[in-house]
Parts: sequence; structure tokens; C-alpha cells
Amino acid sequence: MERRLTAILAADVVGYSRLMGVDEAGTLAAVNRHRSELVEPAIVQHGGRVVKLLGDGLLIEFSSVVNAVACAVDIQRGVARGNEGVPENRRIRFRIGVNLGDVIVEGGDIFGDGVNVAARLEAVADPGGIAVSASVCDHVGTRLDLRFEDRGRQALKNIEKQVHVYAVLFDHLDDTSAEASETPTAGDRSIVVLPFTNMSGDPDQEYFSDGLTEDIITDLSKISGLLVTPRNTTFAYKGRSMKIGQIACELSVRYVLQGSVRTSGGRVRISAQMIDACSEDHMWADRYDRDLTDIFAIQDEIAHAIVGQLKVKMRPEEVRALESDPTTNVEAYTYYLRGRKFARTMTMSYLTLARRMFAKAIELDPDYARAYAGIADCDSALYIWYAAELPIHEILEMTSKALALDPDLAEAHAARAIALHHDDRDDEADTYFARALELDPNLFEANFHYAHRLFKRGQFDAAILYFERSASLYTDDYVSPVLLAAACRSLGRPVEGRRWASEGAARAERAAEQNPGNAAPVHRAALAYAQIGDRARAVSWITRALAMDPHDVITRYNAVCVHAVLGDIDRAIELLEKLLPNSSFYQIGWFDNDSDLDNIRADPRFITLMQAIAQQ
Repeated sequence: MERRLTAILAADVVGYSRLMGVDEAGTLAAVNRHRSELVEPAIVQHGGRVVKLLGDGLLIEFSSVVNAVACAVDIQRGVARGNEGVPENRRIRFRIGVNLGDVIVEGGDIFGDGVNVAARLEAVADPGGIAVSASVCDHVGTRLDLRFEDRGRQALKNIEKQVHVYAVLFDHLDDTSAEASETPTAGDRSIVVLPFTNMSGDPDQEYFSDGLTEDIITDLSKISGLLVTPRNTTFAYKGRSMKIGQIACELSVRYVLQGSVRTSGGRVRISAQMIDACSEDHMWADRYDRDLTDIFAIQDEIAHAIVGQLKVKMRPEEVRALESDPTTNVEAYTYYLRGRKFARTMTMSYLTLARRMFAKAIELDPDYARAYAGIADCDSALYIWYAAELPIHEILEMTSKALALDPDLAEAHAARAIALHHDDRDDEADTYFARALELDPNLFEANFHYAHRLFKRGQFDAAILYFERSASLYTDDYVSPVLLAAACRSLGRPVEGRRWASEGAARAERAAEQNPGNAAPVHRAALAYAQIGDRARAVSWITRALAMDPHDVITRYNAVCVHAVLGDIDRAIELLEKLLPNSSFYQIGWFDNDSDLDNIRADPRFITLMQAIAQQ
């Protein structure tokens, strides 16, 4: 049984039975004409696959959420144009629902909650309109020229949990759905939280100001009455000097929250202000000069102040969620933030250091679910890439602790998915990946590692979607762009691949400059330059990486890839022969679909090496 995470579009004709009663032949002809002249070309253009036709409806699958929504909009706009001059009682209109969810694939058909939710979203869409889930809204973000209206959490028929529904607002000609587009999404409920400025005079304190910003965004995102710009979009403005009005215009928001953080000893000073971008008036401002132990109370007060200023009425469950802190121990919290920053560097030394930070957080607060998930993530990476002697069942036990402490923690579901994937239990892993992305579509770890799982199995179209997401969520992530370049090359998209390789090289160089003792960005930059075709830089950077960390298996593997991409077959094979005795089973499994090795696959020495591995 195959499972995968996919974008599902469900559509049907509004009032089909009534239309058939009025004019059966004419209705059938009109519906078929729309399908052949409009719907099917739109599906092909956006890379969709028709799963099945259901009478007056249809079910379509896309590997890209953005493409699914773009296709839905094209269909609705085209249908609206086709209705010009048609009497009101004979117009063909579609309702469309789009969801991102886990599905079971069997005989070309798809089943499961992901499909069921898409069908229920279609049922609550306006005639001529599109309804999407929160995960779809977050994935699309600002990539399309669209707006989203928050319809709140809704109980959908035969769906166990409430679903957060958004209506897609777009310019079209059909009067019925045009009424919905007149409702502004920015209005009085949209806000961006700009990255708080670190005023401590110590660059090493960036982890704290960034962590505070992320937590405020997370808190505000729990309130259905607010439209909060996601973290990935927000952090793109970090360090940029721009006018508030320009930022608000670019993001289509009305309010901007900005602030600064200064920590000194056991004290913290936080300044925050909310600005109405329309008038540039300061709606609210405050300064908190308190003990560091008050940090959680300060976060809650800022969130409540914004809610009060915007006169948003919170539901009881939202109040509880806002006041539920992951830990009440500020020292544990700071260790967790440090660990998270180290863990994303993905080298053996930094992963080990991150694990120590998470372990210290648990020592200070044994009920800190996020820290358990952090340890599991570190152990998974050490296990698969560095062949560390960490029994996989112990890693899974760590994720179980995190889930027992907080069953709705996205990080815990992602950590378990990663461990299950590395235990070769992908069907189970996909369920946890889907739940993590449902709980928090903007969780870097869920997007990044799900993309790895897809890439390793050669599902490059889907991998690109999630690598793009992880690259946008964490602008210091230089790994995703380099793997995007490889995925694009595998799909025969060299121009796009070179663009991502250039982005990866730029990010990796920046990271290498900021962390001169870390070999990881150095060997990633080398691979990016090889993918671009810059031989001199590629060789120079990989030589430097090997000198910095000659025993690191990822450095050595990327050295193989650099020389393979450059066509240095003998050197690539020589390095591969030396690497294999130290490679983990996961790394060896990566060889199958990594296009960086394509130039050496036909070499008899490579074939012999792979045959020897298969016999072990």
C-alpha cells in the first residue's frame, strides 16, 4: 500500500440536478464543453492528474499545492467568462475545494482523509468560488496574486476534527461570487510581526530575539480572527531597512508589529509597538523591563494587547492555547532555542552540541516536549549520516515521550516521522509527516525532512515542493537549494536547477563566512559550484572542506559528488571506494536516485561497488 502527501482538488457543478431538470441535453453539452475546452487544458497546464470523474464532479491530484490553487482559479475565471450572456438559470458554476493531505494510492485511485476533506471543502465553497484548508493557504502564501478570507474553523460532514477554512478571493466576472471578493482580507485583522532586533550587542544572542519573534507569530496564529503573515515571509525582512508602509503594501497587511530585545544577566528589556500602516499611527506601544523569568508572561501580554487593540473575540479554546506555554522554565527555554539553532547546521559536532542543549533543557524541565523532539531529531541525523550507535527504538521512544507530553505538538509528530522513515517504515512515517504539516505547515523540520524522504525515493516533483518550502522557511538553509538543483536536473529542468544552485552557493558562502570553523557550508558550496559548472571554485571549495573535516562522511560524500558532476570519473570512484566502509545504510540508499552520481553510474567500478554492497 502506497501513501503520499498530495494536493487534492475536488469540484462539482452547482445545482446540477436543477439544471438537468430545466434542460438535460443543453446542460450535458455545456458541462462537457467546459470540461474539454477549459477544465482539462487547465489541469494539463498546471501538471495535474485527473483521478476520476464523479457524475457532475471530478477529483484531481497535484504534486504542487500552488499549481492546484492556480488551476482552480483558472477554471473559475474561465467558467465565469463562459457564462457571459447566458441566462442566470442556465449558467454552469463550479464549487471547488483544495486540500493538502495524506492519501492512500491504489490502482491509480486515491483514498483517505485528505480526499474526504477536499470534498467537504468543495461543499462549503461559494458558487463560483474556491475553499481551501489552512495548510493550502499557508503553502500558497504570497506566491500567487490572490487573497484569502478567513472563514474560521468549521465542522465538516463526517470529518472528525474541525477544519480551518479559507475562501480564495480573486478578480472574476461572475456576479454571484464577485460579492465575496469585495470582502477585504487585509482590513482590520491582518498583521505582520517583523523580526525583533537584537539590542544585546552580542551576535550570539540572535537565537533569543529570533525565538521570541517566532513564538509571538505562533501565538497570534492560534487566533482564528487574525490573519498573521507566516514566519518564512516575515524573516525575509530581517536586517532590511524599509518603510513600514512599503512592507505593509508588499504583504497586503494593515498592521505591523516591530520591536527589540535586550538581555543582560537575569534581566530582559523588550520594546514593542503596533503601527497602522494606512495612517502610520502608533496603535499601541509598550516596554517591558523585567526579570528574564517573565519572558512567557511578556509574550502573552503582547498577544493579548494586539487582540484587544483589534477587538478580536477569541474562542475559549484559543484563549487556552494562547495561555499554554511549552515550558515555564526560562532557562530550559533558552537552552532549547540554542539547541534548535545548532541542530539546523546539520554537522556532527553541531548536532552533538544541539543534543546537549536539548538534554540540559529536559534536565531543567522534565516535561518539556519540544526538547524531547529536538533530541530525537539530533539522534536521527547522527544515526543515519554518521552511523552513530543509537538504537532506532530508543529514538522512537524519545518521540513517544514528546507525543505523550503534547499530542498536538507538530515538532513531535515530525520527529517521529523522521525516525520512522529512517527505520524504513515510510507508510507510518507519512501519516506523522501529514499530521505535523497539518498542525504547522510552516515547520521547517517537517518540510525539510519530508522532502528528503521524497527525494530518496525518486519522487522529485513532490520533493521540489517541500524543499522550496523549507528553503523559504529558513533563509539560512543552504542544503535545500543544492538538493533542489539536483532534483531539477533529474527532471530535465537545467535552467531552474542552475538557478537553485546559484542560490545554494550564495547561502553556503554566507554561512561559511559566519561560521569559519564549520565545513558543512563549504562542501555544499563546492557542490553548488559544480552544478553551475564553475570547476575552479568547485575544486577549491571541496579541497578546503576536506582539509577542514577529512573524516566527516557527508563532506566525503559531497566530494564524490563534486568530482562526479565535473566529470572527474577516476577521482570520484577513488573517493567513493574510500567512503563506502564508513557509510551508513541510509547514505548508501541515497545513491540510487542522486543525479549528482549520474556521470559515474555506467562505470564498471561503480557497478562492482554497488553489487558488492547489495550482497552484504
